Amino acid sequence: MRSTVRRLTLLLALSTAALTTAHAQQKLKYPKTKADEIYDVAAKPAVPTTGLQGYADYLEKNQQYPTAALQNGKEGTVEVTFVVEKSGGISNIAVKNALDPALDAEAMRLIKGGPKWVPAENKGEKVRQRVTVPISFHMPLGAGGPAPQVSDNEAGADSKPADGPKVIKPEQPARPVGGIDAFFEWIQKNQKYPALARKKNIQGKVMVEFMVQPDGSLTDVKLVKRLGAGLDEEALRLIKAAPKWEPAMYQGKPVKQKMVLPVLFQLL
Repeated sequence: MRSTVRRLTLLLALSTAALTTAHAQQKLKYPKTKADEIYDVAAKPAVPTTGLQGYADYLEKNQQYPTAALQNGKEGTVEVTFVVEKSGGISNIAVKNALDPALDAEAMRLIKGGPKWVPAENKGEKVRQRVTVPISFHMPLGAGGPAPQVSDNEAGADSKPADGPKVIKPEQPARPVGGIDAFFEWIQKNQKYPALARKKNIQGKVMVEFMVQPDGSLTDVKLVKRLGAGLDEEALRLIKAAPKWEPAMYQGKPVKQKMVLPVLFQLL
């Protein structure tokens, strides 16, 4: 449901920009085209080569929620501005409203890796146009946030709580040995794309929840968001077989922490 809302929000934002441009055409007299000028409004605005729906699908399928943002409970919308060049390529990519370093970086990565655009036109000539695209990040259902759950004995307290484990903030959150990039590289290298999913051309993200234990092992692996066609089972296999992590630390001691990460499946 959240992904549908996010996609509709993006489509509405892009469509509104197009409608605003069309309305402005009735009021504005466009000046003579200048070679290097960047237009905020053009007679024929720039659009993705894949169309609005295709572009929204690209952003949703390729978004990788940063681990740091998941751990810190960060979510929201990052607006990315860029210039669509006359060639259809993009340049001058920048974040318009800084939200979170990890989310800002992921939003820029998505825009940089996206499909080309059909350039804007003014008076029958191709022109450069500035475009703003909103990219929404919503915490997946079941994301554990920044705090692991430990008992008072693990945390060094004198007695156990009456209602079970308590939530504490780790001094250092759990993380993959070698870094998150190395972890996702391992996932991609060891991924076996299911034949059924390949046949049906199914791709996207499977969200997997797991617990990083004090010894770094990954346990209690379960699905949060499914795709089907064998992709769910493959995502579970990958996480269960993945290398150990560096555990979360609290008061100098390793403690367990719940994580939610995406396993990306993409047909090349």
